[in-house]
Amino acid sequence: MGTVLDSHFLALTAIVTVGYQLLFFIVTALLRFDKVTDFAGSTNFVIIAILTLALKGAWHFRQIVLTVLVVIWGLRLGLFLLMRIMQWGEDRRFDEMRDNLGKLAVFWIFQAVWVWSVSLPVTVVNASDRNPSIEARDIIGWIMWLVGICIEATADQQKLVFKNSASNRGKWCDVGLWKYSRHPNYFGELFLWWGVFVASTPVLSGAEWLVILGPILLTLLLLFVSGIPLLESSADKRYGRLEEYRVYKNTTSPLIPLPPAVYGALPVWFKLAFLLELPLYNPGPGDDPIS
Repeated sequence: MGTVLDSHFLALTAIVTVGYQLLFFIVTALLRFDKVTDFAGSTNFVIIAILTLALKGAWHFRQIVLTVLVVIWGLRLGLFLLMRIMQWGEDRRFDEMRDNLGKLAVFWIFQAVWVWSVSLPVTVVNASDRNPSIEARDIIGWIMWLVGICIEATADQQKLVFKNSASNRGKWCDVGLWKYSRHPNYFGELFLWWGVFVASTPVLSGAEWLVILGPILLTLLLLFVSGIPLLESSADKRYGRLEEYRVYKNTTSPLIPLPPAVYGALPVWFKLAFLLELPLYNPGPGDDPIS
């Protein structure tokens, strides 16, 4: 079918994303029902991927593979988060937003920007007429996606089981992958989306390489804005006075999975420079998580 609004579907996907997120924002604002927030974000990726593939109509193998990968990720995460919030009852992120329309609107604007930006690699690939032969970068990207989604899905399930156990009430999750990373689900998500970008590179040309801004934005959001900083702050407030938690935090990598014995033995400067143990996550003096 070819071009719609522009040759890369950038305007079309922006309009679809804004409209989709606006619909759920209205539902959230009017009904004070925020259980569909993450579902709206995840399924928006699915809509963009399928829409751009169908509208272009080229059905190149690379386009189909990347679309399927995004659909699997989006449906898996969206349904998981919807099921989890239905079990847990409410999303604490919105405690200060439910009565503040401005803050709520800002959140949904950020979500729309996140969806559109992170989708850029698959959007541009699906809009492209170029169809080079499958090469090493494709395979590497697909493997990265597979490793990433396995880590993310496993970490999500492990934490859900842990939190649903009555014996773990008031405890932080330190089992399975959470023994090796304080945020293994975020590591998996970042790894798989960088994999999608790598798999898109055989098609990219000229300004199309700007789609790298998608995974870069995701990385910045998770490292500095709405991901790790919020969860670290919340955990510090709840458990920061417990010695066991302080030991866990000082011996467990914030993102990249590593054995606690290895991570705990590394110097502070190395953790900061290479393993993302940012001062933002440790407000106390030195490497003490709580002052």
